[in-house]
Amino acid sequence: MPGDRLTLQDRQQIAAGLRKELTYAAIGRRIGRPTSTVTREVMRNGGPRGYHAEVAHRAGAGHTRQRKTTPPTPSPGGAHLGGRDPRLVDEVDTQSMELMIQAGLPQMMAKVLAALFTTDSGSLTSAELVRRLHVSPASISKAIGYLENQALIKRERDPHSRAERYSIDDDVAFHSIMASARAQTQIAEACKIGAQKLGANTPAGARLENTSQFLLHVIDDLVRSVQHWHQVYSTHPRKTTATDD
Repeated sequence: MPGDRLTLQDRQQIAAGLRKELTYAAIGRRIGRPTSTVTREVMRNGGPRGYHAEVAHRAGAGHTRQRKTTPPTPSPGGAHLGGRDPRLVDEVDTQSMELMIQAGLPQMMAKVLAALFTTDSGSLTSAELVRRLHVSPASISKAIGYLENQALIKRERDPHSRAERYSIDDDVAFHSIMASARAQTQIAEACKIGAQKLGANTPAGARLENTSQFLLHVIDDLVRSVQHWHQVYSTHPRKTTATDD
């Protein structure tokens, strides 16, 4: 097997696996490659819905020729990689991004979030994100707005310049789940109101009432669990006061 270079046959099997909706791990086992190799290959060539074996193979051949003729240059985001091998960071970025996309996050939003997750500071400016992801400022702005609305990131002023920084902290999962719980609570309340208007004895009303009760009980259990584990794993534990006794 010639190093990490994929053959046209490999890429055709990847395309076939994507059509069958196989996981990247399953595709990797089929062609004898690591999951990360398959993930990186697909995300660099149109994503799971836009991947074409022949197009990807031509692009891969072009990248190979470029590597042979072009000396390596420092990564533009190297200052934020903590001295790590950029290829390693890229691999973690790609894997994280793919999982986020599978969970329903749009691709550009997943790229930005993955970049913030794999930066030690957890904070980047728009210009830094543009250089790191090789996308337009408009794309970054749209992604930031979406992620901020989902309570996944926050804005803060750079103390050393006038630029805004976009940051992610250790509590991002907590804030995201709580935001989702609030949205689900609104849905439950809307179902309850709908049930009252249609009549709880009607099939539609009963369906809405059952949905409302189900959501409210699940949300209550979820919020209690999230608050408990957030306190256990928080890197900034809440201080105990006299009223906690």
